[in-house]
Amino acid sequence: MKRQQLIAVVERALDEAAAPGAAVAVLVDGRPLLQAGIGFQDAAQTTALAADAQFYIYSITKTLIAIATLQLVDRGKLALDDVVQKYLPDLPLDTSVTVRQLLNHSGGLPDYGGMAAYHEAVREKPGQPWRPEHFLEYTLAGGLAYAPGEGWGYSNVGYLVLKLLLEQISEASLRQVLAREIFAPLGLQHTFVAETLLDAQDLTPGYSTLFSADNTLQEVTSRYHPGWVAHGVVVSTAPELGRILAATFGYQLLKPALLEAMLEPVIVPGRHPLFWQPAYGLGVMIDPESPYGAVVGHGGGGPGYSTGALVFPDRSGRQVISVALVNRDEADLGLTIVFNLADTLARMGTRMTRI
Repeated sequence: MKRQQLIAVVERALDEAAAPGAAVAVLVDGRPLLQAGIGFQDAAQTTALAADAQFYIYSITKTLIAIATLQLVDRGKLALDDVVQKYLPDLPLDTSVTVRQLLNHSGGLPDYGGMAAYHEAVREKPGQPWRPEHFLEYTLAGGLAYAPGEGWGYSNVGYLVLKLLLEQISEASLRQVLAREIFAPLGLQHTFVAETLLDAQDLTPGYSTLFSADNTLQEVTSRYHPGWVAHGVVVSTAPELGRILAATFGYQLLKPALLEAMLEPVIVPGRHPLFWQPAYGLGVMIDPESPYGAVVGHGGGGPGYSTGALVFPDRSGRQVISVALVNRDEADLGLTIVFNLADTLARMGTRMTRI
């Protein structure tokens, strides 16, 4: 009964969004409670979606970049309040920006999300992404949006700089760094940084109207190059993403002091339909005013997919991790399903039994 209630919650959200399917994972105190593929992997609804289906997780990748950066802090390779130009002297910025400011989006770096040239380039040449230097050149040409530390603005380019920083200090690619520091220690088999279109061949088909002249859904994963995500994009599954969050909040990946630093919130201006008080830490979205206590994690979205992965300290005193990966790029759909699952569990009461 409990399993069917949770699945019904996801099915309703998929129906409302006309999305083919979602892979979900729910963990209670680090133990899997539910892992399921719900709906279909294709828009024609001919093939059921597997529980371990692979998706681009899009901006949830920021959390993994932050974890790897904090691990370097732990090893004394850098400090959070170091100026990033200390390590990247050729960065085209006239103003000093710190590592911490990049991690919590308070460094003043603008983003390419509102640039018409970026969206035109993606539509016209989806298989030919800009190189990192082009992202930096086009985005930073007008300077900073505000003085570092004196505002807040979500910036994918800020995380591109963090990616370059990780690669510079580690003398390895982001793919190698995250594999070595996070994925291999946790024994993950289906999680990696995608670098080419070939890396996308086993992904769940992702559907979007991005390239459609008549606003119909089209499969886009085979066309959209992962390099269009400036800071890099991770491929994962709902169960493995849940394990990463459980390990992070179980102090397997970060020591308590570093996790505490990650969770220090910067209040985000404006409203969000799912958060009581939007805030951001180091690579994580935070809602410090949630009725559950501080809710932490990240959402993601891009061509073909909408994703969400959050940690809830629920009313019963247990930690609930909720993950949803959807194969349609409807705004906040992944996060909506994540919240709906957590709300349903809170209403029915959670038990430490797998369902």
